[in-house]
Amino acid sequence: MSVWNNFNDAESPSFSLIPKGTLVKVRMTIKPGGYNDPNQGWLHGWATRGDSGSVYLNGEFVVIEGKYARRKLWSLIGLYSAKGPTWGQMGRSFIKGALNSAFGLHPDDISAAAQAGRCIESFGDLDGLVFAGKVDWEKDGYGEDKAVIKIPIMPDHPNYKEVMGAVVAPTSRHAAPPAHVPSHLVEAAQTAAVSAPAAGRPAWAQ
Repeated sequence: MSVWNNFNDAESPSFSLIPKGTLVKVRMTIKPGGYNDPNQGWLHGWATRGDSGSVYLNGEFVVIEGKYARRKLWSLIGLYSAKGPTWGQMGRSFIKGALNSAFGLHPDDISAAAQAGRCIESFGDLDGLVFAGKVDWEKDGYGEDKAVIKIPIMPDHPNYKEVMGAVVAPTSRHAAPPAHVPSHLVEAAQTAAVSAPAAGRPAWAQ
């Protein structure tokens, strides 16, 4: 019988990474870093400024369904780097993809409702966003592999519906929106649902 203060007979910790390429439904949480830049519109302390001067959003992603439910992944969403625009462009691309995924917006849909759904009022609008993502691996600060979310899975992906199920925003104007979904995004998603084109075809293709 194990003695409470003797851990020699405890099982050794074992934690395998979520395999590369796995598609998961995640809830994104932004850890506030306290950095603001009014000239950029980065307010309320959501951004983080690193020691190198780079600016990013510190994202935590919790798998909310399936085999890996409750597992956590972490990724940085780039906003600015003194080395050039690539870091910020990658971050903008990620956020756009996450919004498309969360609200079921086809990436080629350029309707007014879809464009409104890709606009946010604050980085706080991203805190709590639920979307589908693809797991990848990268090295951490100690040279060890860690699982990350780098690519959102959007409605044009063949497995999107299987992973996401119903989109976060309600499709009925009488449904109560989830608490974390900003009102202007809900309205955009509702408008898109009312005027939605035939399944599989974006608005521009009608």
